[in-house]
Amino acid sequence: MLIGIDVSRANREKKTGVEWYSYHLIENLKKMDEKSRYFLYSAEKLREDLGILPRNWQSKVLKWLPKFLWTQIRLSWEMLVNPPDLLFVPSHVIPFIHPKKTITTIHDIGFKKFPRAYSFFQRWYLDWSVKFALKYAAKIIAISQFTKEELIKIYQADEKKISVIPLAYNDEIYQPINNQEKVEQVLKKYQIKKPYLFYVGRLEEKKNISFLIDVFEVLSSQIQAPLNLVLAGGRGYGYERIKEKIARHKLNEKITQIGWLNENDLSCFYAGAEVFIFPSLYEGFGIPLLEAMACGTTIVASNSSSIPEIVGQAALLANPDNIQDFVGQIKRILGDKKLKENLKQKGLERIKNFSWQKCAQETLSLFNNIEVQPQYS
Repeated sequence: MLIGIDVSRANREKKTGVEWYSYHLIENLKKMDEKSRYFLYSAEKLREDLGILPRNWQSKVLKWLPKFLWTQIRLSWEMLVNPPDLLFVPSHVIPFIHPKKTITTIHDIGFKKFPRAYSFFQRWYLDWSVKFALKYAAKIIAISQFTKEELIKIYQADEKKISVIPLAYNDEIYQPINNQEKVEQVLKKYQIKKPYLFYVGRLEEKKNISFLIDVFEVLSSQIQAPLNLVLAGGRGYGYERIKEKIARHKLNEKITQIGWLNENDLSCFYAGAEVFIFPSLYEGFGIPLLEAMACGTTIVASNSSSIPEIVGQAALLANPDNIQDFVGQIKRILGDKKLKENLKQKGLERIKNFSWQKCAQETLSLFNNIEVQPQYS
């Protein structure tokens, strides 16, 4: 069987959730499937180890000068003139022309819940592409039971067409760090003062960062010990209001924004944190939750969307609309070493349920057992 994979997201330099999912899935598929042939489709040459391919794998660079509609025009053309037996798209935008055996992953439908965070065109295109995928893809992968239920509820998707395959984390990087000198060196490089609370993710409205700032301000007023907040991640919709709030409340000296972090440094930030805070209003999955648990960092997170499904009993959950609820849960961890250790151990146990190898095995099984509906795509 010839399997084609859209690697446009995996090939990005600065990766976050969808990009890491695509990358690790491909790297693990390389190790476990020696029978099928693979074509990796991209708009430019593959980066670093993504381009190190087994004998049965081949890169196909599909040049396209415009920076938009590569999927719908250039990849569609490739599917017309030289189609694989099966096409896999790790993010839900499948090309207009595609094989009947097409599988895609839908991560979330946040554009439905937070339309203000997207332009009119983005909302229209994402909505159209989800509907198109649900109708014409032979199989849909949802990254959580929550996402599957959202697709059924909002789009009346065919439940039998959707398989839930959870995401994972890089277990070579994210693990408890016993070398505290290494942690201190990384924190010193970024001029981070301990103790600190830590957040990873885009700085935007749907991640509830403005709420997090309110939580931090109230918490700081209720405890006597010094405490800082470190925010890691790129800027998103509503960032200017976040920046203004930090300045208005005179929190610039206590809140540090460090932007995107490479994985080696990021693991040290998890390891050095008192608590990892994840107040997001909407998540299809939430890979940072796995990374924090794997590093032995205690978590206070929202009790919304997929988050309870991911963390189980290994985190304290709070209402993402209730400042005092979040403050209270953070204070519980800061004031109770036994609770903190208990949550740490639960997290290290919980994390054993997630691996990229397992994710790739379940995805490969889907490739090999796909059944096509008797309709033209």
